[in-house]
Amino acid sequence: MSVVLNHSGSVSEEMSNSSENQVESLPQSIEEKHQELVVRHVPIVSSFNERIRPLLDAVDKLRHLQVMKEGIQLPTIVVVGDQSSGKSSVLESLAGISLPRGQGICTRVPLIMRLQHHTAPEPELSLEFNGKTVPTSEAKIAHAIILATDEIAGNAKGISNTPLTLVVKKNGVPDLTMVDLPGITRVPVHGQPENIYEQIADIIMEYIRPEESIILNVLSATVDFTTCESIRMSQKVDKNGERTLAAVTKADRAPEGLLEKVKADDVNIGLGYVCVRNRIGDESYKEARKEEADLFETHPLLSKIDKSMVGIPVLAQKLVQIQATIIARCLPEIVRKINDKLNASISELNRMPKILSSVGEALTTFMGIVGSAKESLNKIIVRGEYDEYPEDKNMHCPARLVEMLNQYSGELRKCSENDLTGNFLMDEIQVLEEAKGIQLPNFLPRTTFLAILQKKVGKVSHIPVAFVEKVWTYIEGVVISVLMHYSENYHQLQLSTRRAGHSLIARMKEHSRNWVTEIVQMEKLTDYTSNPEYMNEWSKLMAQQHDFTRDVLEKGYISTFKIEGLGEVPIAGLRGYEEHVLLQAFDLKMRMTAYWKIVLRRLVDFMALHLQFCVRNLVNKEMEEEIVQELVGRHDGAIEKMLEESPAVAAKREKLNVSIKLLRESNNVLANIMDKIASNV
Repeated sequence: MSVVLNHSGSVSEEMSNSSENQVESLPQSIEEKHQELVVRHVPIVSSFNERIRPLLDAVDKLRHLQVMKEGIQLPTIVVVGDQSSGKSSVLESLAGISLPRGQGICTRVPLIMRLQHHTAPEPELSLEFNGKTVPTSEAKIAHAIILATDEIAGNAKGISNTPLTLVVKKNGVPDLTMVDLPGITRVPVHGQPENIYEQIADIIMEYIRPEESIILNVLSATVDFTTCESIRMSQKVDKNGERTLAAVTKADRAPEGLLEKVKADDVNIGLGYVCVRNRIGDESYKEARKEEADLFETHPLLSKIDKSMVGIPVLAQKLVQIQATIIARCLPEIVRKINDKLNASISELNRMPKILSSVGEALTTFMGIVGSAKESLNKIIVRGEYDEYPEDKNMHCPARLVEMLNQYSGELRKCSENDLTGNFLMDEIQVLEEAKGIQLPNFLPRTTFLAILQKKVGKVSHIPVAFVEKVWTYIEGVVISVLMHYSENYHQLQLSTRRAGHSLIARMKEHSRNWVTEIVQMEKLTDYTSNPEYMNEWSKLMAQQHDFTRDVLEKGYISTFKIEGLGEVPIAGLRGYEEHVLLQAFDLKMRMTAYWKIVLRRLVDFMALHLQFCVRNLVNKEMEEEIVQELVGRHDGAIEKMLEESPAVAAKREKLNVSIKLLRESNNVLANIMDKIASNV
C-alpha cells in the first residue's frame, strides 16, 4: 500500500512503498553482521538506523500521545517471560544499563524502553511518567526506576497497568522501542495480592493480543520450554508463532541438548531463536559480549549452534530488522485508521446540538424537536415507512398492529365457538321453555334471541377491552421511544416530554376503553344488521332443517348429523322432544349462527377503524398540543432550562474535542514523517 499524508490530514495513494523499501535495502545478512560484530566488537547498532529512526520516532510520538486510547494499535515489541527467566539481563545487555534487581517481581509496571543510538560521548537517560520527565544517569537509573515505580504502583509489591517510559540515548545501543512487562509468577509473596497471577496475565494479554505486536519471549535454557507460562500465553494469541521471537538465556548453564531444543521447535517460535549468555557479576557490557562470543565459538556443544542464532548482537539485529518490517507494514494502515477516526469524530461533533444562547433559540429548538418527532411518528405509525428503523421490527407499527388485530379476531372466534360435543340446541331449547307464554305455538319470541345474544356477547366482552389496553401500551412504547430519541440531547426536556407522552396515551387509552365498552353494550341491547349476508347465511342453514328433524325423529340408529357450515353435531340427546320444539330451536340456532358472524366482523372492523382514526389524531394533533401545554403551559422554566447543557452531552462534547485534538496531533506527526520519507525517495 502507498500513501501520502499531508499536513491538512488528507490521504492520497500516490507515494511508492518507500517505508517498505527501507527494509528491503538492509545491507547485510544477520550472519555477516554477527561475524563483523564478533571480530570488531563494535557497538550494537544497525547500519540502517538513520533510515528507520524517523519511523520509530513517529511511532514513539504516537505512543506518547496515547493514540491507542482511540482504538488504534501501534507496532510494538513486547517482552515477556516467566519470573527468573533472565528477562532483565537481556534488556540490560541491549540497553547497556543496569535495571532493578532483587527477589520477586522487579518490573511492576509496563516499562516502555526507548533506545536510541547517538554519537555524544555522554549518555542521556530520562524517565517519563505521570505527565513529567525526570532526567537521570547510568549510575542512578535503577534507583530512579524503583522510585518512579513506587509512585505509580505504590510502595508495596503490587503491580499497575500505568506505563513508565525509559528513554536511553547512548552511543552503541540499537534503535529499538520495547515494552517490558512484569515477569509471570503464580505464587504471591508477602505483600502481593492473592490474584497477582491474574493481574499480570491481564496486562500481558492486553499487550500481546493485537496483531501489530511482536512478542519477544525470554526463555531460560535450564527449563523445558513447553512448561513456560509465557509460552502458554503467547500461544493463545499467536498459535503458529508468526509474530513470536525467542531469546534463550543462561545458555552457559545448560548447554546440553540446547541445540536440539531450538531445532525441534516444540513450541512454535515462528521468528526463530537467539541463544545468549547473561552478564555475570561485575562484568562490563563489553567484557560480557566478548565472553559471550568466545563461549559460542569455543564451547564443544554451543559452538555447533548456527552463528545466526547466538549472541546479543544478533538478537539486537533481529529485533531492529523485525521492528523496521512491522512499522513499514503497519504505518499506512495507521494513517488510514487515524484519518477515518478523525473524520468520524468531527462528523459526530458536528451532529451534536449547538449550544443555545437565548430563550428564542431554545424555543425554536424545542419546536423543531416536536416537529421532527411528529414527522417520524407519521412515517412509523401512519405511513408505515421503516427507513429510520430498518432492523427494529418493533418499530414497524402497521405490521405489528395488523398482527395484533388478527390475533384479536382469532381470540373472538375461538371464544365464541359452539360446544358441539353434547349440548347442540340444548341452550336454545332451555331458553324457549322459559319464554313460553299464552300465545300461538308457531311464533319465535324475540326475547329468546336477545337472551342468547346477550350471553354470547358477555362471554367475549373482555376481549375487546384487553385488546385496546394491549394496543395502546404498544403505541405508548413507540411514541415514548421516538420522543426520547429526538430530545436525547436536552435532558431537561426529556422528563416533561415523557410525562406529556404518558399523559396523552393514558387519555387516549381511556377514550378507547369507554368507546369499546359502549360498542359491547350496543351489541348486547340490540339485534340489527342491514348486511344481506345475514339472510343468505340463515337461508342456507335453514334449508337443512327438514333433513335434520327427520333424522332426529325417525332414524334412531343415527347419532350425528352433518350441517353444512357447522360440521358434525350430536343429535342422540335430542330424541324425545316434540317436533315443533326442535323446529324452533333449530331456527333460533341458525339465526344466531348467521347473526353472530356479523357481530364478530363488526367488532373487528369497528376496532380497526377506531384505531386508525385515534392514531392519526394522536400523531397529527393531540401529541403536539399535549407537549406544548406540558412545557409552556406549566410555566416551570422548562424551555429556559434548555440553555443548560446536560452533563452527559457536555462530557460527550469534551471527549470528542479531546479525541479530535489527539488525532490531529497524530496526523501532524505522520504528515511530518511522510514528508521526510518522500523527500528521501
